[in-house]
Amino acid sequence: MTRQLHSKTRFLSNFQINRIAGEPAGGWNAQLRELSKQGQFEEGLGVYRQMLRSGATPNAFTFPFVLKSSAALSLTVAGELLHCHVVKSGCEPEPFVQTALISMYCKCGLVENAYKVFDQSPQSRKLTVCYNALIAGYVKNSDFRKGCLLFREMRSMGVGFSAVTMLGLVPGCTAPMLLGVGMSLHSMNIKCGLDTDLAVLNCLLTMYVKCGSIELARKLFDHIPEKGLITWNAMITGCAQNGLAALVLELYCMMELSGICPDAMTFVAVLSACANLGAQRTGFEVEQKIESCGLRFNTFLKNALINMYARFGKLARARAIFDEMPEKNLVSWTAIIGGYGMHGLGETATELFDEMINGGVKPDGTVFVSVLSACSHAGLTDKGLTYLVMMEKDFGLKPGSEHYSCIVDLLGRAGRLQEAFELIADMKVEPDGAVWGALLGACKIHKNVELAELAFNKVVELEPMNTGYYILLSNIYTEAKNSEGIQRVRVMMRDRKLKKDPGYSYVELKGKIHLFVAADRSHPQLKAILGMLERLEESLNVLAGPEKMEEEIINQEHRSSARLHSERLAIAFALLNTNMGADILVIKNLRICADCHFFLRQVTRVLEDRLFVVRDATRFHHFRNGACSCNDYW
Repeated sequence: MTRQLHSKTRFLSNFQINRIAGEPAGGWNAQLRELSKQGQFEEGLGVYRQMLRSGATPNAFTFPFVLKSSAALSLTVAGELLHCHVVKSGCEPEPFVQTALISMYCKCGLVENAYKVFDQSPQSRKLTVCYNALIAGYVKNSDFRKGCLLFREMRSMGVGFSAVTMLGLVPGCTAPMLLGVGMSLHSMNIKCGLDTDLAVLNCLLTMYVKCGSIELARKLFDHIPEKGLITWNAMITGCAQNGLAALVLELYCMMELSGICPDAMTFVAVLSACANLGAQRTGFEVEQKIESCGLRFNTFLKNALINMYARFGKLARARAIFDEMPEKNLVSWTAIIGGYGMHGLGETATELFDEMINGGVKPDGTVFVSVLSACSHAGLTDKGLTYLVMMEKDFGLKPGSEHYSCIVDLLGRAGRLQEAFELIADMKVEPDGAVWGALLGACKIHKNVELAELAFNKVVELEPMNTGYYILLSNIYTEAKNSEGIQRVRVMMRDRKLKKDPGYSYVELKGKIHLFVAADRSHPQLKAILGMLERLEESLNVLAGPEKMEEEIINQEHRSSARLHSERLAIAFALLNTNMGADILVIKNLRICADCHFFLRQVTRVLEDRLFVVRDATRFHHFRNGACSCNDYW
């Protein structure tokens, strides 16, 4: 490799080559060190050129700074030419120069060159710093296996490892299958006395989170004596990414009490948790805290606020935040389009999407999922099909399974089941469970048992443990009065030891989340809740509107069991504990059933001053004056 580097000197001017062996470095190194510390990398390379022109001689203290600048700017050619200078100057054997060369090649994505630098110097295999640089390089270039092998070699050679070694290696454990490796590295840290290094502990904490082991992450977190902002953020964002919204808010309160000031990363995770839980009071307080911390113009936080208010059912507030943003990025557009879509306001969502395109913002696959989903919820079939064609034709984006599942749902809801089936057959990617599941759901709407059985057989091959599909087919058989089919599904679930997910709903009251499970009788206000439901049912019995026939077609047994469904309990509780006229937001983990949907519509005929907003697993339902915003299209 040294011979190759000598040949590269033909790209350097004769002036530069002659000057390398000239005058001493003088104060140049001090300037280079300061510029490197300040992150002024372009200026550093400029000073290095001036240094050569002045006749000063680069030395072992010069090259680490200029190599770092070259790596930071991803200037591969410049880095290779600097390597030539290193060779010409005779500084290549110096440990810190070797380390800088290895780091530079790794950061430029040339890990093989980095290994050649390491391999060609016997001294490198005796130095922790050289091992550290190459191990970190392998991990950052997505080759964790080679990083581990090098670490094993390092240990077999008797070279001691340090906190820097762990900071380079541990981040490679990013999946559940690597949890065992991460735990082994954690054990080594404890044995070698590195369990007091906060940077290493933070790194291990992040590792546990990324491997999906929140329990082990929490144990480590609780044992860290002095938690800094990075520690808190690692735990809070990890819980948010793993869907543990309640734990996020608990940790956020603990963080506030500890006196650590949150930053934008903290707030994004907390706003996401508030959105998932429907924790409106906490969300409002966090927005005020963002203002007081001087972060009101942070684009990431604005996007998180748009998402949060949309998921609170407060679209007007979400839109106001969006409109006041001076600079809207693609995430901003995706958040507001998705917000309107989940509320069934597809026309507005598509108008915003078209406005985004006309404004010169290039869409990606994620925003296309949002607009296609909006079309599906609103029944905009032709519009959605147009967007699917536009996606590939105008923007060169190949549809994925998530886009096809939206279109299958779109066609299926419109009753075009055969077209939906043919689309799946013609897909350019392998259909996944969501695609076949969308077809199965459409078959339920249109009572197509034969096609439902075909879709079910496909989807259980892909997701055999997803209970939702079994329940969906069972409901299709129930409506078709096919007792044999119902029994067959029950046997399949029993053989696979599957149980129906319990339905639950929750509602926020005075900053506290109140959870209700279907047929739950443990709530301290149960007697009053049941009394409220009885009074509501009595009021509905007085009504004899045109929808009476619709009520009768619902299975009597199902209607009886639905009396204690979780959303009804939550609504009754909220009515007991809120002022007249107050809007009520209920969040449900499953799709709202037809009987409860009918019930809530009828209740708002009696309670005309009330708005019930139910966010189920599929979309939002706004109930007012005997109607729902979904127009019974869900």
